[in-house]
Amino acid sequence: MLRQPPQSSDGKLPVFVFPSSLNFYSDDQSSHKQVLTLYNPYEFPLKFKVLCTSPRKYTVVDSEGTIRPHCCVDIVVRHLDICINNEGVKDKLRIQVFEHGTKKVIGKKDIVAVLLPKKEPSQQPEDNFHSLTASASQEPQGTPSRAIRQEGRGGGGGPSLIVICTAVSCILALMLPLSGDTESRLPDYLHLTVNQKMIAAYILGLVTMVILHV
Repeated sequence: MLRQPPQSSDGKLPVFVFPSSLNFYSDDQSSHKQVLTLYNPYEFPLKFKVLCTSPRKYTVVDSEGTIRPHCCVDIVVRHLDICINNEGVKDKLRIQVFEHGTKKVIGKKDIVAVLLPKKEPSQQPEDNFHSLTASASQEPQGTPSRAIRQEGRGGGGGPSLIVICTAVSCILALMLPLSGDTESRLPDYLHLTVNQKMIAAYILGLVTMVILHV
C-alpha cells in the first residue's frame, strides 16, 4: 500500500530541482538546450507538470510525467527564440508536483530562465595556484599533484571514479527507508531523516551536472 504524502505546515511539499536557474547564451549554441533534474526523495510516487510564463519561447521534452520513489528524472528545456530582443528578459518555469492519482497540487518550484548575450570564459582552477610553485622546495610536491590532476581529466573523457562512487552513494542513500518506517527490516541506523535525503538529493544533482558536462 502506498503511503500518503506528508504535508508541511503550509500544505506544500518541498520540491527538489537542480539547477535553481537556467542561463542561455546567444553566442553559445550548446547552451540553448539545458537540463533540469527533478528528484523524488520520498516513499511515494509523484506526478509532475512543467508550466512556463512564455511558452512560445521554450519547448520542454516530457513536460508531464511520474517519478517513482527515490528516483529522479531529467527535463530537457530548449530555448526557441534566440534574438537580441529577448536578451536580459527573465522568464519562469514552474514545476508542479501532484499526489499520484489525483490532480491536487501538493508542491511547486519556480525556475528563472534568462537569455544572456555572451558567455564569459571561466577561469581555469590552475590560475589560482601559480604562487604555490614559487618555492623550489615545494616543486617536488606540486609536480605530482598536477600530473594526477591532468590524468583525471584525460583518458576516455568519462567521469572520474570519485564522481561515480559519489553518485552511487547518493542513490543508495535515497533508496534507504525513512526514520520511523516500521515496515522496513533494515536496522535503525540505516533509516535516514528527510533532511539527510534532501542533502543526498542535492549532492546527486551536482554530480549529475558534472557527469553531463564531461
